[in-house]
Amino acid sequence: MSPEAEQPLRVVLADDHPIWRDAVERDLVARGFVVVGAAADGEKAVRVCRATRPDVLVCDLSMPGLNGAQVTEQVSGAIRVLILSASGAGPDVLEAVKAGAAGYLLKSASSDELAEAVTRTAAGEAVFSPELAGLVLGEYRRLDVEPAGPRLTTRETEVLRLVAKGLTSRQVAERLVLSVRTVDNHVNNTLAKLQLHSRTQLVRYAIETGLDTEA
Repeated sequence: MSPEAEQPLRVVLADDHPIWRDAVERDLVARGFVVVGAAADGEKAVRVCRATRPDVLVCDLSMPGLNGAQVTEQVSGAIRVLILSASGAGPDVLEAVKAGAAGYLLKSASSDELAEAVTRTAAGEAVFSPELAGLVLGEYRRLDVEPAGPRLTTRETEVLRLVAKGLTSRQVAERLVLSVRTVDNHVNNTLAKLQLHSRTQLVRYAIETGLDTEA
């Protein structure tokens, strides 16, 4: 999936392996993204992000200085972060997610999968490599969180449940026979009711309250 040509997504890359970093940059540029900065360590990644304000930071987990999770903690309030790491270890994944990463992709992902993940991350979606999604869901199910907040309508609940399963607005629209605009309206209404600010937070709410497991 490529970003629209008239509004290319702006990306910063942070990875301490220059050959890998350059290869990722070539792949993204070839798919229409604009790489506005690069960094080989965590401190520089934070500085570059604050200077350029990209749509997405694609960040390795293991870097000199600040690691990917620490970088995420410093920039995630203003910039969406996609971790791109060779590690699929549970503690590493959960540390990044708890720090605020919107997604976590393994470096074994294809160029097309990376491009789609960057696009979806920029759109506020939670994106994980398929082999990691179950780990993240399982962790949040173990949290002792009581369902709370305003009552959602039946349709809002249906939309939220599908969003939590990783479906895009278009896929939700097709599943429920609605327009994409109607789906987005339901998502926005749900965000407002729950006083949340992104689809990533919506996914976490759905997981914590068990909505993602209901039929």
